[in-house]
Amino acid sequence: MSAPEATLSPAEEQQKWLTETTNNVKQHAYYMKQAIDDNNLREALKHTAAMLSELRTSQLSPQKYYALYMKACDELLHLESFFRELHKGGRSIAELYELVQHAGNILPRMYLLITVGSVFVQSKDAPAKDILKDLVEMARGVQHPLRGLFLRAYLAQCTKDKLPDQGSEYEGEGGDVKDAVEFLLQNFTEMNKLWVRMQHQGSPRLKEKREKERQELRDLVGKNLLVLSQLEGVDLEIYQELVLPRVLEQVVNCKDEIGQTYLMDAIIQVFPDDFHLNTLETLNKALGQMQPTVKTGSVLASLMTRLSRYALESPEVIPKFEELQAFSLLREAVKKVSEIQTDVAMLDLVTLYQALMSFVVQVHKASLDKVDEVLAEAATVLAAQNQAVSGKAVTELVALLSAPLSVYDVVPILSLQAYPKVMELLEEPVRKEMAVTIVRSVLKSNTCITDSEKVDTLFGFISLLIKDDGLSEPEDEEEFEEQQCLVSRLVMLLKAPQPKSQLAILNTVRHHFGMGGPLRLKYTLPPLVFAGLRLITQVQKGEDVEEGEKVSRKTIFGFLHQTVQALGSNGQPGLAMRLYLQCAAAANANGFEDIAYEFFTQGFLIYEEEISDSREQVTSLQLFIGTLHLCTCFGQENRDALVHKCTTYSSRLLKKSEQCRAAYSCSHLFWVPGSKDSENVALCLSERRMASTPQMGAQGSATVAAASLWRYLYFFDEGNTAVTVQLLQGLMDLIAEEMAKTQSDDAEGSNQTENFYASTLRHIKHKKAEGGEVGARYAELNV
Repeated sequence: MSAPEATLSPAEEQQKWLTETTNNVKQHAYYMKQAIDDNNLREALKHTAAMLSELRTSQLSPQKYYALYMKACDELLHLESFFRELHKGGRSIAELYELVQHAGNILPRMYLLITVGSVFVQSKDAPAKDILKDLVEMARGVQHPLRGLFLRAYLAQCTKDKLPDQGSEYEGEGGDVKDAVEFLLQNFTEMNKLWVRMQHQGSPRLKEKREKERQELRDLVGKNLLVLSQLEGVDLEIYQELVLPRVLEQVVNCKDEIGQTYLMDAIIQVFPDDFHLNTLETLNKALGQMQPTVKTGSVLASLMTRLSRYALESPEVIPKFEELQAFSLLREAVKKVSEIQTDVAMLDLVTLYQALMSFVVQVHKASLDKVDEVLAEAATVLAAQNQAVSGKAVTELVALLSAPLSVYDVVPILSLQAYPKVMELLEEPVRKEMAVTIVRSVLKSNTCITDSEKVDTLFGFISLLIKDDGLSEPEDEEEFEEQQCLVSRLVMLLKAPQPKSQLAILNTVRHHFGMGGPLRLKYTLPPLVFAGLRLITQVQKGEDVEEGEKVSRKTIFGFLHQTVQALGSNGQPGLAMRLYLQCAAAANANGFEDIAYEFFTQGFLIYEEEISDSREQVTSLQLFIGTLHLCTCFGQENRDALVHKCTTYSSRLLKKSEQCRAAYSCSHLFWVPGSKDSENVALCLSERRMASTPQMGAQGSATVAAASLWRYLYFFDEGNTAVTVQLLQGLMDLIAEEMAKTQSDDAEGSNQTENFYASTLRHIKHKKAEGGEVGARYAELNV
């Protein structure tokens, strides 16, 4: 007994049938070419008919049938060349045209007829329009959907370069462009009918399979429209009066979802933009007659995308858009789609309004009202869906909101009342991303916002970046910091031309920033303080201030005080202390002693109550001393009180070395223009402070003493009578003594001190070498 044959899968069966039919085609083609070589017409036609009979198969899927069809078409090229040679040799092409019609089966007969008909048109022995009309009519004899489609595809392929188009060699006696149009439209009509008929054949259970097969064949139908669009003689008038009505008639009457969706999209893609612009009303009417299941929104979005690109690439046509009221027509079409197709997906709706927005910002750049209208309608329609915007719809909605930002400055966009409504449709993380996009757009445009109401609106748009979200720590600290830094940079672009208006803007900003909580305030309030300091400078100069726009500098300092105080009370004492000192310096520059004193006082309060880390205390004290040294507005009483605070805090520092360095810095507070107190300078620089202590060690004492020597030399050069040669010599001896005690286990620190001290000695030698009065003063020092 023989083993049973293995059962083949459907794909394997298809491949098997394709291999068999292809081999048959190759075999008959071989004999055909032999007959052609022998100049035997009858045998050539016989074997060609046998080869083409393989196309009568009903077993192959459209994809496999296409492979077979292509193989047969390649072989037919040899026959076409043979017909051409016969004609050149004197054989009547009309006789050949009659001869091939004696083929036994309709399908091979029609392929042969089209092949010889192509040569017949090329010969010009008869008008092209008559031959084309005959071919397209006779092709009706093949009514099998799949075979008929490929047959007519072959007809379109063979004749596309032989149509009586304007400027074509076949124009004139062969016909005109209207004959070419009529031929293509008739072929398109029949192909569309065959294509649609495929959907209604076979079992309902195989519906999905048939739909897939039809999708694979759709380009065969669309090729007719492509050839139509490429005809030189098809102008706007012919398109409006002849082409578009006939094509749309077929599209509407086929009542097929796949057919209507594809063909409407094909119309939009293959014909010129100018044609679409002038036939918008007709297209809109056709879209309204589509089957309810057809996604007309995607077709309409595709149309608007093309028109937007057309306006972008050809700005000179924009007046024509306005003349033809393109926006009104498209807006009405979009509205109709959203009303009629109640089950339309959220993604399709968002895509539709995104395309309309892109159209508006490209065509009507000067009309923000239209932008707001689109946003308002989008917000209403999308909110009515009662479903979250998710997936790809989020990307499209972000694109809708971003479209105005790519064309307009952000300042005009702030007047769009519907913009925040559309933003509210996004989930919070995406709204944050959109807010970041808005901030980046403002910064990129570098456009100043000069009105407090617009500032209020802007911060309303980006409120998610400003308001406290209740989190103790952000999920992504790096991203959070980047967002807050972007928001902070906005402050520098908020510039009103007049002081009073600028102060109103700063108050508006502080109101919004005040809702940020401790995590955000450390980023957002410092720029606000510096903006206030800049305003003080502006007021101080008093440049071109209008009547009613004047503002008191004390009022601005009050604003600064409240702002810094808010920062200090929200967990940022060190930063607040530094800003108090910055404000004190500004008050000094403006001559406000009481205000400067108040800022110092607030700074000292923070130092006493909040600064506990020893390193931070040292740094803070240096800032106090440095700022106070620059201030010249204080009377003696206030100055003495502040200097006393600094010297007291210096003596309370944790380490002896730190106390010494702070004391040396304090010494400069007693040596300022108009108030040079030699005794207190000497007290700060007292030799007692440099005495070696167990806490400091020999190395520490040597380092501190070497550093202090520079201070002494400074005051010595300044003529401080308390700093004598004997005092300097004693300090130098002390340094030498302490350095001698330095242990070898701290060689690196010892080397640094030695190098520093050696540099100091070279400085002294240089002074001694100068001669004159300076050299005489240094002469007694022994180096």
